[in-house]
Amino acid sequence: MADGGRGDYAIETRGLNLWYGDFQALFDVDLGVKQGIITSMIGPSGCGKTTLLRTCNRIIERLGYVRTTGSVTVLGNDIFGDDVELVQVRKKIGMVFQRPNPLPISIRENVLFGFRLHEARLRKITAAEEHEVLESSLRQVLLWDTVKDRLDKPATGLSLEEQQKLCIARLLPVKPEVLLMDEPCSALDPAGTEAVEEMIWRLRGEYTILVVTHNMAQARRASDECVFMLLGRIIEHGRTEEVFLAPECQETADYIEGRYG
Repeated sequence: MADGGRGDYAIETRGLNLWYGDFQALFDVDLGVKQGIITSMIGPSGCGKTTLLRTCNRIIERLGYVRTTGSVTVLGNDIFGDDVELVQVRKKIGMVFQRPNPLPISIRENVLFGFRLHEARLRKITAAEEHEVLESSLRQVLLWDTVKDRLDKPATGLSLEEQQKLCIARLLPVKPEVLLMDEPCSALDPAGTEAVEEMIWRLRGEYTILVVTHNMAQARRASDECVFMLLGRIIEHGRTEEVFLAPECQETADYIEGRYG
């Protein structure tokens, strides 16, 4: 995916509409996600947050009955353009799901899986290079010191918190620029949530992170900007502290104060 002359936004949608069959889930969504920061998306269940997130790397297309109009530009490229290769879209835009999904292989093989898949087709990879990639990726997600002595143990033996960190580490060797996270802490206990939030905050700046969350406190403490969605539309988007302390729209205030949702 070549650089198409990007501006301040890593992700930009214009007039985005999406239908599941006859049901319209997104309505004229205009959104600009700034580069290098953490943007959270909040709103009631079924408001379109996850749909919008999954449209940003075209994973939504796995459902054959989905139709879209409008545009989605990521890293300066129209991801629905005829000349865009889907594999390059997925390489530059990593996806983290609600529940950790480590591969049923070792910790080492999990981290190196995507790296080998992409790089081995182009050149010979040395053992020293693999170790450097392995250690660097695990250090970025604050997992190296925990697992460095058991890299050949099954990844499924890790705690849920560690598995989620591992799934993020698995994305990093292919050098994504955008990380999409769909409720990354929903399966974790409070301690695990705190650890993953700390890790996400450390990735801020090096990656653009767009995270869907139902946890209002998490959105408030762990994002720079916040998007509030309702019934498939963006109601409000601004700096997180302003959205929570002085929302411009009554619907936002009602949701934040627990009047619905």
